[in-house]
Amino acid sequence: MKKIKYFYNTQTLKYEKLVVSLRVKILRILGFISAAIVTGILFLSVAYRFLDSPKEKLLRADIDNMKEEYDALQGRMSELKGHMDELQHRDNEIYRVIFEAAPIPDSVRAGKPEKAEEMQQLQSKDNREVINATTSILEELINRVKVQEKSYIQIEDLIKNKQKMLASIPAIQPVSNKDLDRIASGFGYRIDPIYKTMKFHSGLDFAAPSGTPIYSTGDGVIEEASLSDVGYGNHVVVNHGYGYKSLYGHMVRMKVKRGQTVKRGDVVGWVGSTGKSTGPHCHYEVSKNGSKVDPVYFFFNDLTPEQFDRMLKIARSGNQSFD
Repeated sequence: MKKIKYFYNTQTLKYEKLVVSLRVKILRILGFISAAIVTGILFLSVAYRFLDSPKEKLLRADIDNMKEEYDALQGRMSELKGHMDELQHRDNEIYRVIFEAAPIPDSVRAGKPEKAEEMQQLQSKDNREVINATTSILEELINRVKVQEKSYIQIEDLIKNKQKMLASIPAIQPVSNKDLDRIASGFGYRIDPIYKTMKFHSGLDFAAPSGTPIYSTGDGVIEEASLSDVGYGNHVVVNHGYGYKSLYGHMVRMKVKRGQTVKRGDVVGWVGSTGKSTGPHCHYEVSKNGSKVDPVYFFFNDLTPEQFDRMLKIARSGNQSFD
């Protein structure tokens, strides 16, 4: 039953029935609806701010998983970069130094003009930045690996070339001299056997019976095989490459011809006394880049340290040369 309200009218001094106009009713209804809407909006705002929807919960879980995976990936890439840094250090500071090759600049290894900057913290990046940063690091590591592979290929070539160079450098005595009793005269100023004056002797004289084999002291190509009755007499010059040449003089007979390739230990001729010579011997010279050097320092392949020390003393004695 509808409740009827009355009010006391001071004009008529009577209780009269309270009648609400339609306009007031509409305003009250609108006010109620407005309050309800505002209350609902406030509730939803609080709910959206502090409470996740099921879909948002799934998305947030996916993001957390992605961050964990990215952290793990970043750790692995940092470890890989550490290994690459060690390889690059060994490559530049050890391997390339051994073979006298210029170090590879870091900018070439990284594939960009400056060093890679450290990555920003993950929290400061959005998904696209994370992907771009990861891609950039992977591209740099890939480029570094490629450069390192090329460097190792180059080092392999250097090793092969170094082996060839070591085989070419004069490194043995030109005649068999195990007892070290065949060195008759050394490098430096010696008494000329004919003019009896001090004259610079540019090689070593190995006294040996005529016909004793003379060996090439390193791999090379015969640059000269000359028959002569003066100077070095019948002599051979071997071009070993890398700036090295060796000369073998006063042979009784030569075995090689100009342009012929020889290996270390090959016989190039036999001991004699042709040219300016006072007895059978092999005059042996070594030159580096056109300058004659003391051959005694190149016998590292067939002498022990004790033998080398003894040979130095013999070669430095101020005796008379054979030529």
